[in-house]
Amino acid sequence: MKTTNLRAILRPMLRQLIVLPVLVAVMGMLHACGSASGMGKAAAPAAQRFTATYVLQQGGSVTIAQAATPGLAGATASAPVVKLERVNDSRCRVGAVCVWAGYISYSFTLTGTDGSTSSFVLSDSMPNGKPSVTQNGLTFTLAGVEPQAVPAKNEATPDYRVSLRVSNAPSS
Repeated sequence: MKTTNLRAILRPMLRQLIVLPVLVAVMGMLHACGSASGMGKAAAPAAQRFTATYVLQQGGSVTIAQAATPGLAGATASAPVVKLERVNDSRCRVGAVCVWAGYISYSFTLTGTDGSTSSFVLSDSMPNGKPSVTQNGLTFTLAGVEPQAVPAKNEATPDYRVSLRVSNAPSS
């Protein structure tokens, strides 16, 4: 009878000795999995907000260093490049007789960090034109042009300097 009582006492203790470490191990693994997935979420930092203004002449380009993405192991960072392809000035020249006022627009090409290219046109005077556009997560906004004055009828086309504000925040 004593052996039966001893067995009755030892069985629950043995179960606890086996079940308790297994339960602790399972809980530890679940905690580790939860921590790893939480770390993966926290590892993706929010992009730093930036706004920069660049002055471009026709045919000129600029690297948007603030929007650079890190390269793969051992590779250098890659940054988008924006190029002012051409200035389209169809405005009526001073001293000329015109049937319409015309407009000025600016054609750009954006080369992304992956080498892909996209084109966009900015204008604050062209019908259906927009002074701001968003491409590849970057907002491009006309910030000014020099010279602003319409050239005279017999004057050579000016070498325009276009100020372009680039931001990774939506335009406001």
